[in-house]
Amino acid sequence: MSPSHRVVIAVFPDVDLLDVAGPAEVFALANRETAGRAGYRVRLAGPADGEVRTSAGVRVLADLSFDEVGGQVDTLLVPGAVDMTDEGPVARVDEDVVAWVKATAPHARRVASVCVGAHLLAAAGLLDGLTATTHWSTAAQLAADHPEVTVDPDPIFVRTDRGRVWTGAGISACLDLALALVAEDQGEDVALAVARQLVMYLKRQGGQSQFSVPLSRPATSRRDIDDLRLWIADHLDGDLSAEVLAARMCLSERHFARVFKQETGMSPAAYVEAARAEVARRLLETTDDSLDRVAAASGLGSVETLHRVLKRQIATTPAAYRRRFRTRTT
Repeated sequence: MSPSHRVVIAVFPDVDLLDVAGPAEVFALANRETAGRAGYRVRLAGPADGEVRTSAGVRVLADLSFDEVGGQVDTLLVPGAVDMTDEGPVARVDEDVVAWVKATAPHARRVASVCVGAHLLAAAGLLDGLTATTHWSTAAQLAADHPEVTVDPDPIFVRTDRGRVWTGAGISACLDLALALVAEDQGEDVALAVARQLVMYLKRQGGQSQFSVPLSRPATSRRDIDDLRLWIADHLDGDLSAEVLAARMCLSERHFARVFKQETGMSPAAYVEAARAEVARRLLETTDDSLDRVAAASGLGSVETLHRVLKRQIATTPAAYRRRFRTRTT
């Protein structure tokens, strides 16, 4: 038996359930796959011991209050919670949780955030000067609230500060993060055995951007730009050069490019490429069309361009994406 490894997972009202249960299951499976040699001891810590209602409405029981954690912590896991607003999800930053994380982190061998838990680590000052990730939908909030943190919204997880600080991406990525922690502790073979039990990849292909929706942007302040975006979506297999789009808007190319980027945050070329990549992804997920047909239908023209665009947009190949996400009916 190896020495026990104490894992403390923070829980608090409206915490994301999977971000708590997912890593706990990974560590439990690591214990099982090693006949207990991994030695993980998972404890849930909350503002008070006892019942905590999660975002799913399911209640979990905190083993300890924050004040009772004390002592050495091998792995401190901090999940998060969000509030839904008209503008979308906003990561919740509870000052009491932040204060506890700030006080506890110095006694932990390593600290990891799950999903929007990165906002709590950042508020506690643990990400200053580091690169971090979080759920793609709150990455802009994290960057705006903490300019001292380099926010990368694409990775599934980021390991930094010589392996002491980890940040994980959105929701199900808690499993990827926990598997990586097991791999660091117990080796790749144990992590692979756990991944097999979970029926998932040990290392998923591509980044978080493959799950976000690049075109899910709010309406702009200009109706003509919104109308153009709809027109682009209906004509992806046509000529969507800046010259054609500018002419449709009755603007010079230079002025059109400036207005379009100001309103959408993207250049016209980048927007068109993202739109075409989104259609290609949908066809790869829902049809058995050849790559030639996918490339043609999405406006990318050739299989070579399809490969190049998907590598740039979501860091994977068309074939790998289809194997992973093809939806089949029975």
